[in-house]
Amino acid sequence: MRANVRIAIIILATTAIASCSTFGGKGRSDTGAKRSGGLFSKSKSVSGIGVNSFLWRAALETIEFMPLNSADPYGGVIITGWHSEATAPKERFKATVYILDTRLRADAIKVSVFKQKLNDDGHWVDADVDPDTEIQIENAILTRARELKISTLG
Repeated sequence: MRANVRIAIIILATTAIASCSTFGGKGRSDTGAKRSGGLFSKSKSVSGIGVNSFLWRAALETIEFMPLNSADPYGGVIITGWHSEATAPKERFKATVYILDTRLRADAIKVSVFKQKLNDDGHWVDADVDPDTEIQIENAILTRARELKISTLG
């Protein structure tokens, strides 16, 4: 029995170490970040972020009024917490921003907005969001990203 457990542990450890390989397969795409080495390399540096930096900064600035739950600059995902305005305390919003490219392009950003309303029982229930809301936020992020690029590059 102990021999079987040892063999299983060795197989699991070998599989885990093998999955840390720096050799990429066909069809893998890099997000633009320059990575060097693997798990045991001496260089631990990763230069840059995995998405367009202007879109990233613009997205963070545009939704800064909402609480931030998660931000992954390498995967390009920003997730906010629920936010309620003082003028409408019985509804709340949450947003997820996806930055999909390293280039500053209109199709490099996707925003998903979620809305909930407080019902008479005191429970939050999902509500429909005007599809134009997501487009307006995407456009605001793109406009701010262009402004950041112009001010940085001159």
